[in-house]
Amino acid sequence: MELNLSKRQERVLWATVRHYISTGEPVGSKVLVEEYQLDASPATVRNAMGRLEKAGLLYQPHTSAGRVPSDSGYRVYVDRYATPPRRRAREAERLLADRCDPSQDHLELLLRGAAQILAGLSGCIALVTMPQGQQMRVRHLRLLALEADRVVVVVVTDSLETHSVTVTVPTLPGEPLPDGETFERELALLSNFLNYHLRDRAIGDLSTLDWQELGREFNRYGDLLRQALGALARRTQPAPMASILIGGVSEVLRQPEFAELRQVKTLVQLLEEEQEQLGALIFERSPALGTDGTPPPGPRPRTVTVRIGTENPWEPIQGYSLISSPYGAAEAPVGSVGLLGPTRMDYDNAIAVVEATAGYLSETVR
Repeated sequence: MELNLSKRQERVLWATVRHYISTGEPVGSKVLVEEYQLDASPATVRNAMGRLEKAGLLYQPHTSAGRVPSDSGYRVYVDRYATPPRRRAREAERLLADRCDPSQDHLELLLRGAAQILAGLSGCIALVTMPQGQQMRVRHLRLLALEADRVVVVVVTDSLETHSVTVTVPTLPGEPLPDGETFERELALLSNFLNYHLRDRAIGDLSTLDWQELGREFNRYGDLLRQALGALARRTQPAPMASILIGGVSEVLRQPEFAELRQVKTLVQLLEEEQEQLGALIFERSPALGTDGTPPPGPRPRTVTVRIGTENPWEPIQGYSLISSPYGAAEAPVGSVGLLGPTRMDYDNAIAVVEATAGYLSETVR
């Protein structure tokens, strides 16, 4: 929905979010006036807070308490007011360069070091996925006759790997097999057809070709090639979601949100037993949406996704915020960097260090 906030309401919302991020305590109008120079009386600020509460951006955890931001309040803050400090990004870049030398460390050790630095700078749980296997692409494809009714399908990928599968050409009862010369000619024409349509496409797309484009004289090859190319696609598909390297659990457990043992146990169980779900979520490359359903304006990089509380599609982490960014080539990222923490995390700093870490790892894994 579209929110039309006055300048005062915007300032009050900003101050409430900043205060709650810093203290974890509900805040009243008098404290805001004293600490954030709002240039208004406590009564005026209290009225603005009441309007923000009606808009769903603030709420009172208890009747006698001050107010705290809601998930929607944090969303407006991130979309409109968050300004990732360049100073924090430079600090992250310096630490990564000093402690994570790619020329000396094994990749996993480097990524673990990056996770620890990210956690230390943010006070949140750092999540770094190991690089994913990339979907191979077709460089060349050829059909070769082995016998009068047997064909080997050979695919050379963009990494110059060769994969093949052998199939038997079906024949109808009473239909003679083509002579050797005709068979070779048909296979050459089919090879040209397949190369034209499949070159540079992912192997996973091999079974999606529109076989209606084949002439009627090639109809008998349709099912055969569909099965063969489907088998090749399954054989060469990337490995499942790689493991996640985790850092900073002790950091986030110091937060007051985890004062109860039950909350700690739930979080630890989530990190130990649900890594595949969590990895898939932080590797998902959809931009976070603003309050009106569109990508937000402002300084936040488009490669950083911020999911706040109930915006997370996976119910077990709807009490947290998740900030993530992919690393690797922009058009084909291989992994992702993420931070998981309370919804009152310091979004400005968290966004800055996630972006810096993803940028460093992108340069490292090229």
